[in-house]
Amino acid sequence: MEIKTFAVIGAGQMGNGIAQVAAAAGLDVIMNDIKQEFVDKGLGTIAKNLARSVEKGKMSAADKDALMGRIRGSVSLKDLSGADFVVEAATENETIKFAIFKELDATCPPHAILSSNTSSIPIGRIASQTGRPAKVIGMHFMNPVPVMQLVEVIRALPTSDETFQLTWDLAKRLGKTPAQANDYPGFIANRILLPMINEAVYCLYHGVGNREDIDTVMKLGMNHPMGPLALADLIGLDTCLAIMETLFAGFKDSKYRPCPLLRKYVEAGWLGRKTGRGFYEYK
Repeated sequence: MEIKTFAVIGAGQMGNGIAQVAAAAGLDVIMNDIKQEFVDKGLGTIAKNLARSVEKGKMSAADKDALMGRIRGSVSLKDLSGADFVVEAATENETIKFAIFKELDATCPPHAILSSNTSSIPIGRIASQTGRPAKVIGMHFMNPVPVMQLVEVIRALPTSDETFQLTWDLAKRLGKTPAQANDYPGFIANRILLPMINEAVYCLYHGVGNREDIDTVMKLGMNHPMGPLALADLIGLDTCLAIMETLFAGFKDSKYRPCPLLRKYVEAGWLGRKTGRGFYEYK
């Protein structure tokens, strides 16, 4: 199957990044969200990213205009009736994702592959909401999408070999390096990363160190490009909490219990960079 029309559900930081790299690869892209203001904000973010590339001489103004011309905004899933491949990048909430996949299954053509950018929810659970489980797969991009090279490709028990290979090849077409993960909560990346971030929050909670010292230890001592608390702010503390809750529910192991301080920050609306306040303050 040839992929010509590529759709993204969600125009937030992950969705607009996925739309950008897909359009850069020459695909016709539909970027969908529930409100026009969200779509417009996503398009604005892409335009801003590309403008910086033009300023730095990495692309021409004509190429920027051509890329933007390949992205069409949408606020109705019915607009995806001609999509060949869909990436769902909505909020990390199982109920929301299940509802989206049920509607996508009813709307998209029979040949279309439905993928999820979920950070932790098992793909098999998502696939079971559709009548095409063999065509459902995980395609987990890293943030920020235009910069980060990795895509985790996660196959559920019913995912067909054809769906897996097509998704693997698509990741390469988008300029990414795919890695295969089996369908367990958190997959590979977040099963390793999020417990580390959660433990850093526990260090802050228990007063082992302040936020700057915790991040400095991990940056200079472990050679991480960004400290775990700053990284949590970038990911979004609500997303971090959702992933930890999925890990805890999936494995019933206390080592995945979310730190109470993480939960307290989320309940206060301190979600990180996107709200201007998380473990750090952002203007």
